[in-house]
Formats: sequence, structure tokens, C-alpha cells
Amino acid sequence: MRQSAAILHKVRLANMAAIQITKVEKRYNALRALDGVSLEIEQGEFFGLLGPNGAGKTTLISIIAGLNRADAGSVSIHGYDVVKDYRQARMRLGVVPQELVFDPFFSVRETLRMQSGYFGIKKNDDWIDEVMHNLDLTNKADVNTRALSGGMKRRVLVAQALVHKPPVIVLDEPTAGVDVELRQTLWKFIERLNREGHTVVLTTHYLEEAQALCHRIAMLKAGKVVALDTTSALIKRISGSQLVVNLGQGKLPDGLKALVSHTDELVAGGTYTLRVNAYPEVEPILRALREAGAVIEDMQLQQADLEDVFIQIMEGEK
Repeated sequence: MRQSAAILHKVRLANMAAIQITKVEKRYNALRALDGVSLEIEQGEFFGLLGPNGAGKTTLISIIAGLNRADAGSVSIHGYDVVKDYRQARMRLGVVPQELVFDPFFSVRETLRMQSGYFGIKKNDDWIDEVMHNLDLTNKADVNTRALSGGMKRRVLVAQALVHKPPVIVLDEPTAGVDVELRQTLWKFIERLNREGHTVVLTTHYLEEAQALCHRIAMLKAGKVVALDTTSALIKRISGSQLVVNLGQGKLPDGLKALVSHTDELVAGGTYTLRVNAYPEVEPILRALREAGAVIEDMQLQQADLEDVFIQIMEGEK
């Protein structure tokens, strides 16, 4: 019977969105923090939620976590409404907040044991030990949390969010202000959990992290979803690549001026960023420069990345 129930549970998860967000609105007096946000995050996704400060990301996460209530719309975790079925929804969700929040009276292990108790989980030490090991917290297990560095406190927050093995993990700026070692340790463990079937939602200002980790990305601007697609498809929205040429002498021929970024000055012996749509376009550019008598001192072909897409979308150019 238990095995059959477990199988039915897995089938239910596979056929249901991990997070369903439907027409969510939230106001703070005259400020419209969220303006009809709708998203469906699939089970097992590594999903990115990006946007500038004030875009509504943290407000949306607070609503998902049940810490804030939407003025309109609904949010559900595996089909459980975060308001009507709060207990069931919260059991399925682990949230790592942006702020460092900790209890200064307990050690790391005691903190994680208490967190387990909040979810009604007893005899959880094996999993606690595994989480601490993967977050490099083992040698800090009996240290009072108030004695930890900021980076170590960040690791404890991650451990608290994972202590009940939630199928959905939300990370709000988890690597803000932390060292490279923590980033590598954290992402190695989170990627492992994602491979094992956990859904991960990430907000970050480190766009290289989002590009490397996230399968799909939504971008928020002024409380609205302004882009939603796979990471690769978003990057392809940028037209090709950029050819950066540094001319030691000579001028850019008239035929190439239309390809130059508007930020570049058309001066002799300058550095120019030329838009190219495909690799075969590079050789005609080089030929035109040679025929014009220009001497190339340095040259780089730069691929468009997620940061380029983000800037264009936020500036309203796409």
C-alpha cells in the first residue's frame, strides 16, 4: 500500500505544475508591485526569475512562500493554494530568503533540528548531516550561529530551507555578497538536487549564474513579465554577435558605418564594435577594412550573452 501511494504521488507531481501563478496583483499604496503576473513553472525545472531592483521579484517570492498575500490572483504549489491550503503548500516548499535571518541562541545543528520539528520531522539527523556536509558546514555543526561569518550564515539559511527535503526550492539572491567558494559549493549541491527531481527557482543579479544554471527564464519589469522563454531562445533574440576591431591606423570605410554601435566615435585609429549576424559576415568586413587601408591591431568576436538580452529588454529596445 505504501509503495502504491508513493507511485501515485510521483505520477501526481509529474502531471502538475510545481508552481502555478495566475494573474497575481499586489499594491503598496500607489505602487503597483505586481501587475497581473502569470507563470507556470514545471516540475523539475531550474527556473530563473530576473529583473532590476524594484521589479517585484521579492514580492512575488513572499507571496509564493505565504508570507504576503496577493490583492488578486492565486498561487499554488503542486496544486495546493498557498492561502487556502497553506500547510500542504508550505510542506512542499523551501525558501532561502535574501536577508540574513537567524536565531542567535542555538548552534547550527540545533537550528536545523528545530527547523525539522517545525515540519513534524523526527530523527532527521542523517539528512541534516548530509546537508551540512554538502554545504561545508560540518565543522561548524556545534558552533553558535551568532559566531558565524556572513557567508556561513548564508549556508545555514540554505540548509534550513532544505531540511525537510522540499520538492520545490526557491532561492532569492542566495550568493549575494558571498565568496566564490560558497557559490561553487552551493551550486554543486543545488544542481544535484535538481537532477534528482527537485524544482529550483532562482533570482539573482549574477546573470552569468542564471545563464549557466537556468533552463528557462522570466524577466520582470515594473511588476510585469516582459520576457519568458528558454535561456537559449532569449540569447538568440540578440542579432548575432559583435566584432570588436581596434584600428592602429586608417578609418572605417563608409560601407561599414551602419554596423557600428551608436556608442562608438568614428575616428581614425579607434576601436569599433560592429554587429554581425553570422560568422560568414566577418570576412567581408575584414576585406573592406584592408581595401580601405586600415590596419587592424586587435580583433575579438564576442558572442551575445544573457546580460546583453537583459539590458536590451530592460531598456525597451526589444
